[in-house]
Amino acid sequence: MTDQLKKYLFQDHSTRIQAVKLSAEWQTGLSHQSYPDCVQRLLGELTSAAVLLASNLKFDGSVVLQLQGDGPVALIVVECGRGLTIRATATLREGRDVPADGTLQSLLNQHGQGRFIVVLDPNRETTDLQPYQGVVPLEGQTVAEVLEHYMRNSEQLDTRLWLAADAENTAGLLLQKLPGHGGSGATEAGQAQDTWERACVLANTLKPDELLQLDTDAVIHRLFWEETLIAFDPQDVRWWCPCTRERVANMLRTLGNEEIESILAEQGHVDVACNFCGKPYRFDPIDCAGLFISHINKEPEGGQSLH
Repeated sequence: MTDQLKKYLFQDHSTRIQAVKLSAEWQTGLSHQSYPDCVQRLLGELTSAAVLLASNLKFDGSVVLQLQGDGPVALIVVECGRGLTIRATATLREGRDVPADGTLQSLLNQHGQGRFIVVLDPNRETTDLQPYQGVVPLEGQTVAEVLEHYMRNSEQLDTRLWLAADAENTAGLLLQKLPGHGGSGATEAGQAQDTWERACVLANTLKPDELLQLDTDAVIHRLFWEETLIAFDPQDVRWWCPCTRERVANMLRTLGNEEIESILAEQGHVDVACNFCGKPYRFDPIDCAGLFISHINKEPEGGQSLH
């Protein structure tokens, strides 16, 4: 099955494997957004990476991954909650051409000012934890290399990633050497290191096309069929953005009736698209009139009274 995250653990508990493949949910996310292929690929790879990292959150909240650029692409951002709900978007600089063969570095780090940002954002309604933000230079030729550099230097975790994306699918594989399994003795430490190195050698044989074309079970079997793995229950991944027509209506009310009437006079309707997911919302003259009528009708009784 696709649109799921799957987790495995080597028998000695020293190395975790996580794999994700998104098809229907990825296409849902792209349904209202149109990007050049090279940007779409980076967005998809960052989306898979966010799912892989968010699945290990120890608190109720979300992880936000951002690629901030100084080139034709200003920003690529993905948010994934602990429940594996995702949303993602990219912002292109107006008037800047995006080359068809654009790479991570040429699109986002032309002048060396690109940054990779990780935000851990706890749910303020359920936890007292404070948000955390890590910012590092945009080092690496791929999204996977950027993530690996961050994990190695900021989190001190040996982590390897393989990511791939196109218009139909986005997929990723993560290997991580778990802390506390270096071993108190030389034998245990050596076994853990052997497991890690063997897992990396096997995963390095994986090709991007295989990630995109094979389902997750087939990928894991292809790579680790000789290993004894502990499998965990799969987790569904869902594309979700909190934008709603009601929220858009509330935003339009803040513009005021005069501004709305001006837009209607010029265009005949009001079109608004969510800044994050790109979903379009159209309000015709009747809808717009109802914005302010319904707002007045919702005033509490006695709302004019000072008593």
